[in-house]
Amino acid sequence: MSKIPLNKADNYSDDIIKERQKFVEEQTGVDLNHLINFSFNPKVLQGNIENFIGVAQVPIGLAGPIRVLGEYAQGDFYIPMATTEGTLVASYNRGMKLLSESGGVTCTVMDDAMQRAPLFVFENARYSRNFGKWIDNNFGAIKAKAEETTNSGKLLDIEQYIVGKLHWLRFNFTTGDAAGQNMVTKATHRACHWMLEQNIEGLEHFSMAANMDTDKKHSHLNTLQTRGKRVVAEATIPKHLLEKIMHTTGNALFKQRQLSNMGAILSNSSNNGAHSANGLTAMFIATGQDVANIAESSAAVTYSELKENGDYYMSITIPSLIIATYGGGTALPTQRECLEILGCFGADKVYKLAEIMAAVVLAGELSLASAIVANEWVSSHEALGRNR
Repeated sequence: MSKIPLNKADNYSDDIIKERQKFVEEQTGVDLNHLINFSFNPKVLQGNIENFIGVAQVPIGLAGPIRVLGEYAQGDFYIPMATTEGTLVASYNRGMKLLSESGGVTCTVMDDAMQRAPLFVFENARYSRNFGKWIDNNFGAIKAKAEETTNSGKLLDIEQYIVGKLHWLRFNFTTGDAAGQNMVTKATHRACHWMLEQNIEGLEHFSMAANMDTDKKHSHLNTLQTRGKRVVAEATIPKHLLEKIMHTTGNALFKQRQLSNMGAILSNSSNNGAHSANGLTAMFIATGQDVANIAESSAAVTYSELKENGDYYMSITIPSLIIATYGGGTALPTQRECLEILGCFGADKVYKLAEIMAAVVLAGELSLASAIVANEWVSSHEALGRNR
């Protein structure tokens, strides 16, 4: 097999990109007509992608407005959503209409933490226990070493998890407007290697990661402890608006919620809601987030109450929303434009984006749940989706 063309001096020049495009056509027999068309200077991609050949043109639809009553996001927002799933934008748009006419969505960022969890293996459990005490006594020095590597990352605390002679340390950082996985890896690496220099008694082995930070995969630990932003969206929907817009009632939605809770328990799902991954993924793609983080970010806990007057209260808690408004893919041209539509590009905007995303998720939950109980789920896909 031939090697992919590479220019170590400048792998983002027009010449090397065209050479790779020609290489693909020769190797596969496919004529590249759409993939090779893009509107930005590929020089901006360094640090975001290797062996660049073109772009995936994912359609972006606009939903909204949705009224957000947050501490950081306040007002009406139009939402860019990148997807190829018919009915998705229409469904979320319907939920946004319902929530906005109900007065808006109250959104609250509850917690913020990004982790790296190295493993220390000892000769026996007593050495491991003593190490835990040493960590507590030396937290100040460990924190100082970790924060030498970053201006925006701050070490909050270190959780400890022990199994036999295995001792995991789960470092919890705030990371400013960045998602922060690379930031906390570098900081934890510096702190741990300082610790290793202190000649830890009884230590047999050290590993920078051994699956306790659960990077790019959800865990119940994240639901309990937070990874990324923990954010809550909640609203009370008046009875008459449920009937007018959603063609259902609070009583029907509340009954369906109990059935869905049972299904989630039985299947051991990480989400007792309907489809938070749909709205989040569409916004992740549009705004330049690391889409693999949907594995964690789509977990959610939904709660509802039926009021005595027939109104319906619903909240959704997203415990592991991993997003950024700075760094990563957020500054790429189209992604930046989508963040600017939301007023969320750049510094001091990540909590605002978290509140908007949580509000969007709640809109999608209400819309799909209503479609199911009103028997409009299949017909909407017949009209707008892939079933047509």
